[in-house]
Amino acid sequence: MAEKIYLNGELLPLNRATLSPYDHGFLYGYGLFEVVSVHRGVPFRLDRHLARLRRSAAVLSLAPRLSGLDLEAACLETLRANPREARRDAVMRLTVSGGPADLFPVSSGLRRPTVLITVRAFRPPPVAAYRKGFTAIIAEFRRDSLSPLSRVQTTSYLTNYIARQEAVDTGADEALMENERGLLVDGSSSNIFVVMGKMLLTPPLKDGAVPGITREAILELAPLLGFEGGEWSINAADLLQSREAFLTNSTLGVMPLTGLKGQNVGGGKPGPVTKKLMAAYKKLVKKETS
Repeated sequence: MAEKIYLNGELLPLNRATLSPYDHGFLYGYGLFEVVSVHRGVPFRLDRHLARLRRSAAVLSLAPRLSGLDLEAACLETLRANPREARRDAVMRLTVSGGPADLFPVSSGLRRPTVLITVRAFRPPPVAAYRKGFTAIIAEFRRDSLSPLSRVQTTSYLTNYIARQEAVDTGADEALMENERGLLVDGSSSNIFVVMGKMLLTPPLKDGAVPGITREAILELAPLLGFEGGEWSINAADLLQSREAFLTNSTLGVMPLTGLKGQNVGGGKPGPVTKKLMAAYKKLVKKETS
């Protein structure tokens, strides 16, 4: 059975999917997206992804035109329409754009949003990667924490894209992004956590961090494991001086961060707190997708 995608209410083979050349998501990056991990055919915390999407839609004035759409049903329908082997362990991406309208970028001319859902089989990084941990650089481009869009996952993703390319070009696994004050915010596609003393810290949303779904799960798990978890502004020097650090996102889960700009983080190997949270997160995912 060939890959099926969902596009504006229809399930279609990939080769039959077409978008308008006047879609404002394509022309201006006016859109949002969510990446949902699927385990044993069940999406992890789909409800929270959709809640985040709708909060973000309010920021972009997209919310009124999404009010009549059952996005949860559309996601589940797309999952069922794809081959069992493709949907068992997969990545589902939901993209919502402003839709087609005149060339001039004014949202009042938009009639209906474009809704696109794709499902593809996913293989996580090998076990060896988690044992070794990721290395990172500091991206050249900075995040503007004063912009409300800094906390919204939009399809206008060029800053993150370029940061990711910087990492690839230098042989690193991730690029960490700073805001205009030199504070760490996120990775190009991940959230950051550091262990400082007995505290588990992550950059606050006010600094420009994206409210990640996995980030949220780790903050829930921390007190259950005896750690004090919370938001705190940090910089690169704090990261290098931390006991240990790790990255989170929906596809990686919890990935140790063991190097920054050629220097060791946390002794250059995954630390005990990171390992406990890796195990706890896997257990949580299994529980909620069984």
